[in-house]
Amino acid sequence: MTRVLVTGGSGFLGSSVVARLADSGATVLSTDLVEAANIPDGAGFEAMDVTDPGGVREVFGSFRPEVVVHLASIVNPGEATTPEVEFEVDVNGSRNVLEACLEYGVDRIVVSSSGAAYGYHADNPAWITEDWPVRGTETFPYSRHKRLVEELLADLRRSSPQLEQVVLRIGTILGATVDNQITALLEKHRLLKVAGHESPFVFIWDEDVVGVIVRGVADGPAGVYNVAGDGAMTVDEIAVTMGKSTLTIPAGLIRAGLAVANRLGLTPHRPDQVDFLRYRPVLDNTRLKETFGYTPDKTSRQAFAAWLGARHQSATPDRP
Repeated sequence: MTRVLVTGGSGFLGSSVVARLADSGATVLSTDLVEAANIPDGAGFEAMDVTDPGGVREVFGSFRPEVVVHLASIVNPGEATTPEVEFEVDVNGSRNVLEACLEYGVDRIVVSSSGAAYGYHADNPAWITEDWPVRGTETFPYSRHKRLVEELLADLRRSSPQLEQVVLRIGTILGATVDNQITALLEKHRLLKVAGHESPFVFIWDEDVVGVIVRGVADGPAGVYNVAGDGAMTVDEIAVTMGKSTLTIPAGLIRAGLAVANRLGLTPHRPDQVDFLRYRPVLDNTRLKETFGYTPDKTSRQAFAAWLGARHQSATPDRP
């Protein structure tokens, strides 16, 4: 019986991971700032703030996990969330969890990183493998933080190899109830496209992400893996599938518009963040399938179609 501690266990992804691990027979401790509505049989809960090193050590020392699933991160910051708070959770929180893993002899850690760790750069290859350098993008806190956390992990692989690592660079997650920055873009009347750029998306269904994490806890080989469905979809392909048109604007005009809107307090986004739309990392999942031994059930297109179907279903009122 594996003892598994999950950080961020009350979140959208964390609650599904906790439930699946409990179903597999593991002894699971979900940790977060607040308890989820339904903790499944076989799982417990402890309030834990990853930014509090003493609190983290206390929970680790009491539960003594063999495996840690580290999901705690600020993916969709609220309007009142400052970059300093994001850094404290994403980077220092990860450092506190990693130090506790070493102090209490954890055997393995499964970390939810992101394709954003590669950064949004003009020289990104058409398909990025795990051997491509993790550079992040300084103007995107989430991307920068994922790079910094991956640097911590790389240092530990050299200095503390006894702590096995499964590092998952996850693409854009879609699911029946997913609501994030990307789905917000897709909900627009017309889809924004930067002139001269196809800007492909790779999608991964949420249940596949959970499946990858559970395999990482159990017997998946340690390593770094891109997590994405097969294939990709361009903005034009997404628009056609949704029955929408695209709004194609030159990068310079978008940059100028963001400069004005940011100065007026109408958007938190800055002019240089147009690269998010132009140079999105497109993840190659070959190593996930051939080395880790997990083939996602849904391709990028199938994940998108399933999300779109769930969206339409939720928008259709019940009939008597």
